[in-house]
Amino acid sequence: MTLEEAQKKVDQWIKKYGVRYFSELTNMAILTEEVGEVARVISREYGEQSFKKGESKGKLGEELADVLFVLICIANQTGTDLTKAFQENLEKKTKRDALRHKGNRKLKG
Repeated sequence: MTLEEAQKKVDQWIKKYGVRYFSELTNMAILTEEVGEVARVISREYGEQSFKKGESKGKLGEELADVLFVLICIANQTGTDLTKAFQENLEKKTKRDALRHKGNRKLKG
């Protein structure tokens, strides 16, 4: 699925099941909450934190998808073309960081 297709699918879902988009501020709060849930899973799966009794492993994909969904909602309601924005972002990073990471001694094994 392309980013354009994902934006269309989310918009269709919102119109069919979600009634309307939450406000941009509400979606920003939801995004923050979802990113926190990603952090929680990563700190337990890859960090030193342990899962509490009853918590389940293997939810990283689900939590990342929640983040993506809300990001797409914000893009849709603000008229942001994610395909264009992502392409421009990669071009910016390529120009800025073409040699930066290769020359970083901290990244050498």
